[in-house]
Amino acid sequence: MDDDQRYQAAASKDARFDGVFFTAVRTTGIYCRPSCPAITPKRANVTFYPTAAAAQQAGYRSCKRCRPDASPGSPDWNVRSDVAGRAMRLIADGIVDRDGVPGLAARLGYSPRQIGRVLAAEVGAGPLALARAQRARTARILIETTALPMGDITFAAGFTSIRQFNATMLEVYDTPPSLLRERAARRRDRDNGATGATGPSGALCLRLPFRPPIDLARIFGYLAARAVPGVEVVTAAEYARTISLPNGSGVARLRIIPGQNWVECSLALADLRDVTAAVQRCRRLLDLDADPLAISGYLAIDPVIGPLAVGCPGRRSVGAVDGDEIALRAVLGQQVSVAAARRLAGRLAALHGRPLPATEAGPEGLTMVFPDAATIAGLDPETLPMPRARARALVGLAAALASGAVSLHPGADREEAAARLTALPGIGPWTAGYIRMRALSDPDAFPPGDAGVLRALRTLGHVVAPGSDTAAADSWRPWRSYAVHHLWATLEAGAKAEEIAS
Repeated sequence: MDDDQRYQAAASKDARFDGVFFTAVRTTGIYCRPSCPAITPKRANVTFYPTAAAAQQAGYRSCKRCRPDASPGSPDWNVRSDVAGRAMRLIADGIVDRDGVPGLAARLGYSPRQIGRVLAAEVGAGPLALARAQRARTARILIETTALPMGDITFAAGFTSIRQFNATMLEVYDTPPSLLRERAARRRDRDNGATGATGPSGALCLRLPFRPPIDLARIFGYLAARAVPGVEVVTAAEYARTISLPNGSGVARLRIIPGQNWVECSLALADLRDVTAAVQRCRRLLDLDADPLAISGYLAIDPVIGPLAVGCPGRRSVGAVDGDEIALRAVLGQQVSVAAARRLAGRLAALHGRPLPATEAGPEGLTMVFPDAATIAGLDPETLPMPRARARALVGLAAALASGAVSLHPGADREEAAARLTALPGIGPWTAGYIRMRALSDPDAFPPGDAGVLRALRTLGHVVAPGSDTAAADSWRPWRSYAVHHLWATLEAGAKAEEIAS
């Protein structure tokens, strides 16, 4: 888009572009999301920025009416596989707060100075400015959804001092933290708890916005079919699970709110410094930053996937809250049914998972955190309840993940990760493709030879010869992950129809 197109989107209050770019008004010193209900300023007074951090760095304050910091994330950073895209995913996960800019650069394999130059050129702000904007958002969440003292919020959000915290909040929001809390309390009273403040006692309650449409019922059904006993609990309207985070564990609960453009999220965390990472990982799990109309519009012209995309434009590609966990579960699911893979994962978690502390108790049925890669790497393959070849593949993958030989963090290079995965014994193209799709949120991943994809194509009347499915899927690029989910969904709908008929 050029600036004139951005202005037209802002003039029409088009919410599809919220988070894609931000509009800054020179005469007021305020930046907004494109759908801000305020009167559209004159074109000559408007400047556009790709990120909130860039607008803040240019001296603009956040609009108090449209709250641009609460808009969905830009889909560009999830799609792009270049250095800037990988860096933005890592910054969103909180890597700069945990390890600083040198830690970010080390994960990407570049020097800190080079990362700074790339981000300044691509998004108009360096890694420190981007992390600062994110700290301000996290702090606002804690201010408005908890009764924590401001000192605790300061360090939980990643600030190094109370003075820095107060100065940043006043600069970004033009409002002191105490007034933000008072206004949030008044909104809760006015809306009778509609802000999500009615969550479990002791939990952080917040909203995760998305761009409609979205098929949340299908996402929750997909997760329910694969839910690991003791680790995940899923109903038609709520998904809850234990989650392992950089500074500890916790419980995340995601609930569908009918008629709203957000998912209710409650987090019970052992360490509040993990708020940023937990929120971002929940967003990746549900693929909340996708641009569904752009994806479905592209796939709609395909003769195979087109009718499915038109019929369900809100289809999402389900991700993961823990890339290592999904990779290990992918190995468990090799050449077995979904139900069998779920049972195997449940047995593995029951034997080697870490019990959930009483202070992080969640819904009934959540009892443990899935075992980490280091724990599984230390197991004897001969003792695992599965075929020996698969057990050796599982332990070998766990060892590679634990040592860092294979990295599945948000900023991992997808091509490199796939190459390293397939170099491991027992990891084939299907497993690597599935891991790319879920653990790395790759929008263009494809698991070759997938039985579900082949069966769905046959059901739709499109017979694909064995071994030629990868070539047949080329027409779905760069959205092959979404096309696969469209095909899988046809089988799920058929299975439900059979259950009802029986």
